[in-house]
Amino acid sequence: MTNRTNSWRAGLQRGGIELRHLLRNGKEMSGHLTNVAVALLVAAYLGDDVPGTSTPMTHLVLAGFAAYLLFQVGLINLPQILVTEREEGTLLRLRATPGGIPAYLIAKCLLVVVLAVGSLALLLVAGALLVDGPLPHGPGDWLTLLWVTTLGLLAVIPLGAAIGAVLPNPREALALIMLPTMGLLLTSGTVFPSTALPVPVQQVAAVFPLKWMAQGLRSALLPDSARTAEAAGSWELPMVALVLTAWAVLGFLLAVPLLRRAARRESGSRLTARHRKAAQSGAPAA
Repeated sequence: MTNRTNSWRAGLQRGGIELRHLLRNGKEMSGHLTNVAVALLVAAYLGDDVPGTSTPMTHLVLAGFAAYLLFQVGLINLPQILVTEREEGTLLRLRATPGGIPAYLIAKCLLVVVLAVGSLALLLVAGALLVDGPLPHGPGDWLTLLWVTTLGLLAVIPLGAAIGAVLPNPREALALIMLPTMGLLLTSGTVFPSTALPVPVQQVAAVFPLKWMAQGLRSALLPDSARTAEAAGSWELPMVALVLTAWAVLGFLLAVPLLRRAARRESGSRLTARHRKAAQSGAPAA
């Protein structure tokens, strides 16, 4: 019990330090702000309604981008952070620290949660002010926004940590992650109604969490009449909760063992060899 308490305390302290460093890093912060700006620009140029409804397409796209921002922070940003820090020797140092891996994972979860929630809040507030974007209309919608966001992050953050533990290096990580995530962006109903896609594509997208995160956020942000544009003709909130919970459980079962395995495989000779290879290829050493 004491070890778990110490891990939580160390993880929260480390997460707070990393968050302060991030807020002072203008280059990294500008990247997250750019994602929000791109979503607002895309939404601003849409003037039609969602087919079969009176809901503006702008609202559907902003709800979809809200889900994608959460998904992106967990499954793109987090794996890149983990791979980069592994290359710098962070996991090697954690081998000698009791409870180091759990504390490290807690710190990264805190960092990613704050980033994701901050990006989501900024998108919704800026969208409402600049392009008449959607906001929850009542306590029930706010509650749905809260639990879908929480379950969505629980579904993608551990999974992102597991992916980061097995990716080869920072130079290949982005290429390996971006293609499938961009494919999911286009097939999960985030930028246009999923009913416009072939049924087999809808079925594949339904396996992954982004589709359900977007559907859950649409239920919180769009009027109830917009559900007629959904493939099932309803928001399917019980299925949203079930799928996101399943991905959360899977992610947690994979993340800590894979990070521990990655830490066990680290050694001073491996770290030196990676730095030497990076120097020979012209890339800056970590």
